[in-house]
Amino acid sequence: MPGAEPVSPPGHAAPPAGPGAPGATASGAPFPAGPQPMAPADWGALVLLSMIWGGSFFFGKVAIAEIPPLTMVFARVTIGAAALFLIARLTGARLALDRRLAAEFALLALIANVVPFGLIAWSQQHIPSGLSSILNAATPLFTVLVAQAFTRDEKFTAGKLAGVALGFVGVAVMMGPALLGQLGGQHLAAQLAALGATVAYGFASVYGRRFRALPPLAVAMTQLAFSSLLLLPAVAAVDQPWRLPLPSPKVMGALAGLGVLSTGIAYILYFRILARNGATNISLVTFLVPVSAILLGALVLGEALEPHDAAGFALITLGLAAIDGRAWRWWRGG
Repeated sequence: MPGAEPVSPPGHAAPPAGPGAPGATASGAPFPAGPQPMAPADWGALVLLSMIWGGSFFFGKVAIAEIPPLTMVFARVTIGAAALFLIARLTGARLALDRRLAAEFALLALIANVVPFGLIAWSQQHIPSGLSSILNAATPLFTVLVAQAFTRDEKFTAGKLAGVALGFVGVAVMMGPALLGQLGGQHLAAQLAALGATVAYGFASVYGRRFRALPPLAVAMTQLAFSSLLLLPAVAAVDQPWRLPLPSPKVMGALAGLGVLSTGIAYILYFRILARNGATNISLVTFLVPVSAILLGALVLGEALEPHDAAGFALITLGLAAIDGRAWRWWRGG
C-alpha cells in the first residue's frame, strides 16, 4: 500500500492468548501501556465521532431506499477506503503487509465491517433508525463482556457495569416509549439482526486492540480495503450492481457522506481512541450518538427538547461518569 516507511517489521512475536490480549501487537511490537483514562481531548474526539456516526443512520436510510443492503455496504467501505487511500498518498502513510498481518486484517474487516454493516443495512429496511440506535446502544455491554473474557487490563468493575446499564437505560428513555413499544412483534428478526451487529462490534473493539501500535490512518485504510475485497464476490453474485438503475443524485450524495465521513474519517478517530483508551471507552460512542443527533436537531433545526430527552441525557451522563470512575474516586478522597 502507498506511502512512507513500513510500520511492521519482518518478524512477528508469538500471538497473544486471545483477541487483544496483552503480549504483542499485530506489528509484532510490544503493546503500549494499557488503556489510559479519558482526558478532555479524548472525550472531545469521542463526541466528534458520535456526531459523525450519528449521520450514518440518516445516510443509510436514504441510500437503502434505492440500493440493496449488500451493495450499499460494499459502496460504503469502498468509498471510505478510496478516501483514506488519497489521504495516505498525500500524507505519506504506508503499511507493509505480510501473510499473517493480512490474515489479521481480513478477520478485523469481517467482524468490524462486513458482518455488522450488513446486519444493520438489512435491519434498516424493517425498523426505524431511532429503534436501531436503541439496539446499537447495547454495544458497550457486549464489549465489556468480551473484554472480560479476552483481556487482562480491561476487566469489568462494578462502576463499569453500573455505567453501561445507566447509559443503555438513558438511551431508551431519550428515545421515548413509542419506540420502545415497537420492540418484538413482526420485525423481531430485524431487531435481532441489529443486536447481532452490536455483538460483532464488541468483538471487533477488543480484537482491534492488537493493531494499536500502528498508525490509525493505516489501520482504517487497510481494514476498509479488506472489507471491499471480502464483499466483492458476494455483491457480484447476489446483487449484480451493474444491472441496477443508476442511483438518484440524493442517494449518491448519501453514499458519499456514508463512505467518506461516516466510514473513512470516522475510523481514523475510532482507531485513535481505541489505541489510547481501550475497547470499553470507544464503545461508549454508541451512548453519545443519539445524544448528538437530538442536540443537533435542537441547535440547527430548532426542534424542541422534551423532558424525556433531559432525563435520558442525565442518565447517560451518570453512566459515563460511573465508567470513568474519577468522580467516585474523588468523592471517596482517593
